[in-house]
Amino acid sequence: MSEIILGILGGGQLGSMLSIAAKKLNIKTIIYSDDQEAPAQNFCDEFIFSKYDDANKILDFISKVNVVTFEFENIPYKILNEINKLKKVLPKPSINKIIQNRLTEKDFINNLNLRTTRYVGIENKSDIDALVDFLPGILKTTTMGYDGKGQYPIKSIDELGSINVNFSKKYILEKLVKLKKEISVIVTRFGNNKYEIYEPIENTHADQILRHSKIPAEISKKIFIQSKEWAIQISEELKYIGTLCVEFFIDRNDNLYVNEIAPRVHNSGHLTINAYNVSQFENHVRAVCSLEQVPLKKLSDAEMINLIGNEIKPFRENLKLDDNKFFFDYLKKEIKEKRKMGHLTTLKS
Repeated sequence: MSEIILGILGGGQLGSMLSIAAKKLNIKTIIYSDDQEAPAQNFCDEFIFSKYDDANKILDFISKVNVVTFEFENIPYKILNEINKLKKVLPKPSINKIIQNRLTEKDFINNLNLRTTRYVGIENKSDIDALVDFLPGILKTTTMGYDGKGQYPIKSIDELGSINVNFSKKYILEKLVKLKKEISVIVTRFGNNKYEIYEPIENTHADQILRHSKIPAEISKKIFIQSKEWAIQISEELKYIGTLCVEFFIDRNDNLYVNEIAPRVHNSGHLTINAYNVSQFENHVRAVCSLEQVPLKKLSDAEMINLIGNEIKPFRENLKLDDNKFFFDYLKKEIKEKRKMGHLTTLKS
């Protein structure tokens, strides 16, 4: 078999873990990032630093690889589409065109007859004044934003005056559900009705940042089955190739809602590295590189804790862990207050 070289756009921790998984499969990786200090350069075979709209650098990058993937969904569709004309990009760029905009994403989900929270597009402050029945809600930019960035919880119309929102951008207002639980389902699709799916993962957030994930999720059998069925339905409709995450809300009446689709490997799936025979990262590499599909086998229950900001320090200073604990340092140079610096996975007997 000829050597496969995988190009990865984006050099954060997800790119790092994709590179680690690829190395296990004897696949070389080239990371392209607009961050000169991107931590994935510590794990890949070659690193290219440049802006994503640098046509010459992009041409150099794609001349060296067999297939291209990405670690985050906010690379402009136009750039992904141009790359795809010369080298296959997986998952395909047209998927990002849908998912990069929260309005088109929600419309796509609703058109599949899958439930989301109520939502409406917002272009200026006065639009919200007439939408009292959508409150309490959360105002989000239609594009970009993650880990709570570009998101503004609004409990009542009285709070509008105190919220500093730049209405030169477009927004979506989502009505809050009476939330009981958040879960995610990760599926890797290899082709038509060919997929491997992980069991639902229960997630806990703080300050809109994922803090804790665990399997098994404490959910009903109905939600267990329904969430997996919906994730498969979404991946099939998108004709997706690679690993996809669907995030869900469960309300107090045990109703399921699709919150977001992440067209990539996902933070909540870090525990799959240790809890399964094949991680979400390895499965993504297998799918986009047209490698063998290996049946999934769960090895252990598990929980994962994100290490945010200074929480990384004691782990960097003392690596003595029990045999069932696994520490991952993303090797980010600068410690920031709300920055994901690493994670700790604990396997449960």
